[in-house]
Amino acid sequence: MPIIINLDVMLAKRKMRSNELADKIGITTANLSILKTGKAKAIRFSTLEAICKELDCQPGDIMEFIDEENDSNQ
Repeated sequence: MPIIINLDVMLAKRKMRSNELADKIGITTANLSILKTGKAKAIRFSTLEAICKELDCQPGDIMEFIDEENDSNQ
């Protein structure tokens, strides 16, 4: 998948646990886990906004685009 989720990195930088973030933004720990592992097919902007607000970060801090086509040709 070309979109990489770096939510674990931001959680570590903010010294916060997944279950604490899930409680603060109002989603289940299971749904947060699906997002963290990159298994989510979509994310609501309201959820993304809540994550960014709580972690004091930008969307680009937790999501990254990797162009697999260009990476495999090198």
